[in-house]
Amino acid sequence: MALPNELRSQGNLLFRNRSYLPLLFVAAGLSVTLYEESQEMVEAESIIAEYWELLCLAICLVGFVIRVKTVGHTPPNTSGRNAKAGQIAAELNTTGMYSLVRHPLYLGNFFMWLGIAMLTQNLWFNIAFILAYILYYERIMYAEEMFLIDKFKGTYMKWSARTPAIVPNFKNYQKAKYSFNWKKILKKEKNGFAAIFALIWLFEFVGDQVEHGIAHFEYDGWFFLALGSGIIYFILKIFKKRKLL
Repeated sequence: MALPNELRSQGNLLFRNRSYLPLLFVAAGLSVTLYEESQEMVEAESIIAEYWELLCLAICLVGFVIRVKTVGHTPPNTSGRNAKAGQIAAELNTTGMYSLVRHPLYLGNFFMWLGIAMLTQNLWFNIAFILAYILYYERIMYAEEMFLIDKFKGTYMKWSARTPAIVPNFKNYQKAKYSFNWKKILKKEKNGFAAIFALIWLFEFVGDQVEHGIAHFEYDGWFFLALGSGIIYFILKIFKKRKLL
């Protein structure tokens, strides 16, 4: 198979499974956290150590806001979690976040996952994550762009010539064509919102088990944030199933 076809085939495969493959990253991150905690003889007491999780949360939320700003202004049948259906684009998005960068959703994903990776407090794991993310998403972006070139042809080529792939150019900003749709956000971004708090709590919980050396469970702020976001997720899930959104 010719290399362009091979890259496109790999990208489509990764695109269809992009909701599940990151779980391998979570498993690797938890393993690194276990190792790091087991090597620490004395817990470091410092401002950085105390507020590190808050910094990680802030980075995750930056990514989440990028996704919200992107999805909230898009028309139907674009920028969704259409993993089963494959690539979908009823029209070409070129305004709002898409006037700054061609792949704002993947930029948002990067910050969300970077915040989680930083929970390990391991420099080499974070470097490995960034390299793996580039290799992972460059194939998805390649397949997506080939699909859009086939569908929109010259229109896509003109837009892509002035719009960077992943690093925003704020000079290009154009007001979003469509008004913000909160219902779309509640339907499509509830997964990411709940996952942020659930994963931060999970990493803290795993670290606590090693630190205390026994089965340890603490009803702290992260637990209640994870619980609260999980409740919100299931409520929105029920609303969506009953077509109340």
